[in-house]
Amino acid sequence: MSAVLEQIKENLMKGKANDVKALVQQALNEKIGAADILNKGLLAGMGVIGERFKKNEVYVPEVLIAARAMKSGMEILKPALAAAKVEPRGVVVIGTVKGDLHDIGKNLVGMMLEGGGFKVVDAGINVEPAKFIELAKQNNASLIGASALLTTTMTNMKEVVDAVKASELAGKVKVMIGGAPVTQAFCDEIGADGYAADAASAADLARKLAK
Repeated sequence: MSAVLEQIKENLMKGKANDVKALVQQALNEKIGAADILNKGLLAGMGVIGERFKKNEVYVPEVLIAARAMKSGMEILKPALAAAKVEPRGVVVIGTVKGDLHDIGKNLVGMMLEGGGFKVVDAGINVEPAKFIELAKQNNASLIGASALLTTTMTNMKEVVDAVKASELAGKVKVMIGGAPVTQAFCDEIGADGYAADAASAADLARKLAK
């Protein structure tokens, strides 16, 4: 593998945003393909961070600075990806369900999804089921990710699942759920397509569901 791609990966894992930006530019100058820079540099680095996060070897701050470094690199790379017609793995609409104003977990999942090669559309907090549907249609999404941190708002996840099933997105868009009080049993009970216990697992789950 090219030395510059290895450097992109290493510097991203250390959260060195400026270095990542410069190295992505260097890779482009060296005529390395945009897809290779994305997959073997940026996504490779975020993949390692995701695995370490799952094993509790790194924590939220390290993930945040790695994600910030990835964003810096993507700023330089985006025009080249567009020119090379490199498509994202899929589009995911994420949001915290109606009645819930917590967004740290949702934001972390968004970063992990971007780190996994997805385009993320963030619906924000206190999101009505109709808003999830509307954004999924507008952005041609294949996945909806619904988050809740309160036992009182968990039940609103069922409304999102039911709304998808009652719309023309039924069978086309899958719903994944997560958040502190959420369990696999609850996921099965409301008929969601998948549950993830943490942000890194959410990115893995999205990859499986998007296939």
